[in-house]
Order: sequence, then C-alpha cells, then structure tokens
Amino acid sequence: VLIKHSADVNARDKNWQTPLHVAAANKAVKCAEVIIPMLSSVNVSDRGGRTALHHAALNGHIEMVNLLLAKGANINAFDKKDRRALHWAAYMGHLEVVALLINHGAEVTCKDKKGYTPLHAAASNGQINIVKHLLNLGVEIDEMNIYGNTALHIACYNGQDSVVNELIDYGANVNQPNNNGFTPLHFAAASTHGALCLELLVNNGADVNIQVKLALQLFSFTLP
Repeated sequence: VLIKHSADVNARDKNWQTPLHVAAANKAVKCAEVIIPMLSSVNVSDRGGRTALHHAALNGHIEMVNLLLAKGANINAFDKKDRRALHWAAYMGHLEVVALLINHGAEVTCKDKKGYTPLHAAASNGQINIVKHLLNLGVEIDEMNIYGNTALHIACYNGQDSVVNELIDYGANVNQPNNNGFTPLHFAAASTHGALCLELLVNNGADVNIQVKLALQLFSFTLP
C-alpha cells in the first residue's frame, strides 16, 4: 500500500538503513521481494558500511541470504571495518549461512582491517561448529591477525575451552608467539575465564617457562 502511494523504497533512517536493510535483518522475505525490483542496487551500505547481505547473515536468515545472492548481492562486500558477511555469520554461529556463503564464493580466508579471519571470529565467540567446518575446509589454523594472534590466542583469552580443545586436537601451535612474544598460555593466564584453557594448553605441551619482556597487552575480538 505504501509503495502504491509513492513511498520511497530508497529512504534512509538515521543509520542510513534502507527498507531493504530492515527487511533483511528481520527475515521479511516477501517485503524484500517487492522492494528489490525497485532498487538501483541491493548492495547499498548503511552508516557502518553494511549491506543487506551483512544484516541477513548476522541474523542467520538463510532464505533472505539466498534471495539477496540470487538478486546480485556482492558476497564479498565489506563494511567500514572490512568485515564480510562471512565474518558476521561465523561470529554468530550460523552454520547454514556460513556454508551457503562459502559455496557461493565467499572468501574463506578474508581478513578485516585488523587481520581477523572468519576462524578468528568463530573462535572468539565459542562457535565450535563453525570452527570445525572451517578447519575441515583447510583454512590455516595458525593464521595471524595484525597483532600476531591466532585463533587459539583469541579463544584462550575469551575462555572458549571447547574451541581451544578443538584447535589443539587439529594441530594448532600451542607455543605460537604473537608480535609481542605472548603465547596462547599467556592469554589464558590473563583471562578471568581461562582456567580450563590453561589446563588444556599445559596438558598438550605448552611451554610454561616462556618469558617476555614487554607489558602484557592483549587484544580480544568482538563484533559490536
């Protein structure tokens, strides 16, 4: 009815979100189907640089993701922090969406501005099924971000013991130093939730005698 009365399908709110962004975030597939033919592009970004596909992936809306891809959504579009839809789906644990994006050509090794991969994102938030899926696809388990932190560093700092266990079982380097010389063991020791992670590391060969001279500076991963 609104469209029949000349409602602007390209209108933006204070966050620069269009009706398509809102539809994508709220699983309103029928609305999106009506709106999309009237748009000049499905890849319009909001204030944070996120497209409708980012919002659909973040919220785990598989049908919406399928629709947007079918209508030409850029699967590797990045937001202002260089995060792709795959980063968001991995962080939130939406396995079906992650698999769909990868099957349609999403870059599984993509990095954001700080060098975080989808594996970092999943590991940081305890998304064990995503971690397993990415590892089974052959991603580099010891890939580092710009700080030199691997997924194991991040999982240890966030107290994600099930992910830590999976990464260790899959061959992650328990003694990998970051740019400041800190290993996952340092991160586990500095975490308020890292006791089980520390135990797993020690039981799997982590060197408890590694020392560093710099003040401890840790970098966790979140997707605000």
